[in-house]
Amino acid sequence: MQQITATQLQEWLSDSTRTPPVLLDVREPWEFATCHIPNAISMPMHSVPARYPELERIAAIVMICHHGARSFQSGLFLENAGFDAIINLQGGVAAWARTVDSAMPTY
Repeated sequence: MQQITATQLQEWLSDSTRTPPVLLDVREPWEFATCHIPNAISMPMHSVPARYPELERIAAIVMICHHGARSFQSGLFLENAGFDAIINLQGGVAAWARTVDSAMPTY
């Protein structure tokens, strides 16, 4: 699975010449309500096995959680289900808040 830093993701999202990735946030609903990256889709980790058919297999999907562990595990699940463009956000939303959006609430 590929890894991406918060800064690299920000650059990708800001580049209008690139197709934006699907931002898949696997944190719990209360965590997503507290803060999330704009345009992220909430799909809590426990729901991924039932909901993954909602995702396009050919899309680039950036996996997001608080620090990067749950998103990595969920990304492995998707890779095993046949997805081939899974990318994990290193450091999760905590890294995003620290390096990209200092106004983002943290917990």
